[in-house]
Amino acid sequence: MEKDWTINSRLIPKRGNAITAKAPNLSTLGTKIGGTTFVADDAVIDAVKAWRRWLADERRSSSHTVSAYVRDLSAFFAFLKVHLGGPVSFAGLEGLRAADFRSYLARRAAENRAKTSTARAVSVLRGFFRYLEREELVSNGAVTSLRSPRLPHAVPRPLTTSQASTVMAAAGGGAASANAQPWIAKRDAAVLLLLYGCGLRIGEALGLDGRDADGADVMLVRGKGGKERGVPVLPLVNRAIADYRAACPLTLEASGPLFVGTRGGRLGARVIQSGMARLRRSLGLPPSATPHALRHSFATHLLADGGDLRSIQELLGHASLTTTQRYTEVDEASLMATYNAAHPRARQ
Repeated sequence: MEKDWTINSRLIPKRGNAITAKAPNLSTLGTKIGGTTFVADDAVIDAVKAWRRWLADERRSSSHTVSAYVRDLSAFFAFLKVHLGGPVSFAGLEGLRAADFRSYLARRAAENRAKTSTARAVSVLRGFFRYLEREELVSNGAVTSLRSPRLPHAVPRPLTTSQASTVMAAAGGGAASANAQPWIAKRDAAVLLLLYGCGLRIGEALGLDGRDADGADVMLVRGKGGKERGVPVLPLVNRAIADYRAACPLTLEASGPLFVGTRGGRLGARVIQSGMARLRRSLGLPPSATPHALRHSFATHLLADGGDLRSIQELLGHASLTTTQRYTEVDEASLMATYNAAHPRARQ
């Protein structure tokens, strides 16, 4: 009987104690998808490309998320190339057993991959196989047996109010900037103020266009998944943005990036991350003092000052209140630290 290896193939290979499926008529080896190499037959390559488009267009995942997911899937395919003894095919994917998936997780553990990284890799595999089943390409129930590694309970690590104030003052003085030009110092200070003063993610701040910052009391921000939210803008933040725009020697178009590099292109996150690293060194701050820690600080300081969780959730753009509730643990820990330091019987 003639085998059909088109993109809609549902062939299930017969197996013994090990995977022996081989895909015939391979014409695509080492195909680049999103800058990452996949070794698979043509039908699987087409499916991976379609999945990537689905992530970006329908799930509206950020470019960073899509790239990370594609890399995770490519790592799994690289494992399968050795494990299966050849390029990946639908037959091979459909024939995978729970033991094969566990072998992949064991390989990651042997490579000392972080538990958070492996947890994401497991999520990517489940999502990819769900997509294949929805498209009637592959059905494999064994993937549901995958268990994510137990992750340590993470609590945000914000700066103290005095540390945050010191960072803002130092950034305003140019301590965060590698380039001595005054407009660059004003630019970097404005970005950091957006993170701390408005609780933006670094990608959200650098994704702003000129029209988004018009000096109004509320700014429309595009967050994860393309979701938009309005965030209040403090007068101090608006003044910092205005100062940067006035000092910038480059033309800032309404439809172009608000924050630009020296060549006029949209500013990259690495520039701000490096600036924060300089501030950490000069101010003696802990390694946890990153640009994202300024967002944590925004939420924690609001909560400590009486802000309610629902409002903070909306300001941060969290889809789930559970994510925002992590900041109550920080506030409680701070309260206990103050109690233990100040109460006369705390150390008895």
